[in-house]
Amino acid sequence: MNSSQTDFDVNRGRALLSRPVVNKGTAFTEEERKALGLEGLLPATVDTIGVQLKRVLGQLAAKPDDLERYIYLQDLCDRNQTLFYATLASDPARFVPIVYDPTIADACLTYGHIYRRPQGMYLTKEMKGRFAQVLRNWPVKDIRFICVSSGGRILGLGDIGANGAPIPIGKLQLYTGCAGVPPEALLPIHFDIGTTNAKLRSDPLYSGLRSEPPVPDEIDALVDEFMEAANEVFPGVCVHFEDWKGDDAIRLLARYKQRYLVYNDDIQGTASVVIAGLVTAMEIKGEKLARQRILFAGAGSAGIGIANMIAEEMVKEGLSREEANARISLFDVKGLIQAKRSDLNPSQQVYAHDLPPTGDLAQAVEEVKPTILIGVSTVGGLFTEQVIKTIARHTDRPIIFPLSNPTNKAECTAEQAYRWTDGKALVACGVQFPDVEFNGKIFKPGQANNFYIFPAVGLAVYATKPKRIDDAMFIAAAHGSASQVSQSDRKEGMLFPRQDHILQTELNTAAHVATSIFDRGLATVERPANIRTWIESLTFKPVYADRG
Repeated sequence: MNSSQTDFDVNRGRALLSRPVVNKGTAFTEEERKALGLEGLLPATVDTIGVQLKRVLGQLAAKPDDLERYIYLQDLCDRNQTLFYATLASDPARFVPIVYDPTIADACLTYGHIYRRPQGMYLTKEMKGRFAQVLRNWPVKDIRFICVSSGGRILGLGDIGANGAPIPIGKLQLYTGCAGVPPEALLPIHFDIGTTNAKLRSDPLYSGLRSEPPVPDEIDALVDEFMEAANEVFPGVCVHFEDWKGDDAIRLLARYKQRYLVYNDDIQGTASVVIAGLVTAMEIKGEKLARQRILFAGAGSAGIGIANMIAEEMVKEGLSREEANARISLFDVKGLIQAKRSDLNPSQQVYAHDLPPTGDLAQAVEEVKPTILIGVSTVGGLFTEQVIKTIARHTDRPIIFPLSNPTNKAECTAEQAYRWTDGKALVACGVQFPDVEFNGKIFKPGQANNFYIFPAVGLAVYATKPKRIDDAMFIAAAHGSASQVSQSDRKEGMLFPRQDHILQTELNTAAHVATSIFDRGLATVERPANIRTWIESLTFKPVYADRG
């Protein structure tokens, strides 16, 4: 059989039905069925995508829990990509938490046990010297984004190695589901460097390498080759680093950000969504960020990334960098980060101040007197009633951001933050807590979830093809997101836009980021007359193409 006949067969009959990018299932018309060799391979009724969606929703409703819904939706994506994204678009507030956080945490914990079929690519340290060769096995050649994770620090789960494979898959699904980035341009990769998790290594169903990770110098050599190979095989690709161990994350971002299109969502995306929430909170309070005092519970890559971006925002408001740094304090597992500690890395030393040592968070709050308390500790319940009431004594409207996830890792619940401050707190959490009724008022706690940011930044980068990616793009995204929180929503304590119309929200944010890219001369494409309209014209739409 010659190659043309092979290509013909791939686009006909049962082979066509096995290709999720083009498969329409029961929505193939009678004319398409005749033309494409599908007669007899499908039930008689020709469905609209609306009817198919109704069937999907019915099957999802019958599932016993969200993990089973996650598994069903991933199977749907493997069968019919268009219908999968139509499902997400039908109710993003319902389905984003299923395909990503918090349900994806359960998917990661059980990945080796629920594995169905490969999604994306799986590179290992054993492939060193052959990364370019292996990457060429991917059938799509015009890849614009790679999301790559080592599984070294997944959510609040720690090092789970190859069980972290769902993370880059889910992240890129949100690129498309929340911002319309064309899915064919996206490649999720799990980079298996081994895991420190001995329990997983002994699990007979674990799907990754059963060895410890190499030392940092060896990791750098592996990632150096990967970055070179990725840019050789997919010229102009943007590499999104996700859920690498904290020290690796900070080091690798610094190593590559001036050489390649690269960003780290745990550092820059998390910082950006926090800035977005703080911008809204400052507008509600009628105050400047530069006048606040911030205390972080947690001093890893996420905490440092947020602190650095807050400092940049304070500098924009008129402070020197030294003055901005002085308003930010950190607290980690060993206590308050202060000048006399000798165990700090360079990124932490910036925020080491002349404060008395303490390993008690409530005492640290008493010393720092923060107006903003941010939790990135992954220690569930760390924000006790004493901690919250202490901060409330020093400011009329404390800003409480318990950002750790999944839910059992949250430093406190939204209900606790409101109750312990007599309803005065402005609250955003890493997971979506339900509305809270307190003293006859309904509060709607926001979710400081990165999906407000990284899909929009991705769409802006996809459209403008910038020369580099920098923090200014994430600050622009933060302001773009914050500008879409209505006055009525702010009165209910909301710090982020509603999730019901996330696509339009992300398009507006992407246009804000793209405008910044054009204004600063970083784009490599011609500036359109209407950036918002142009951005939308480039997006993927979950509708069936004519195959007749």
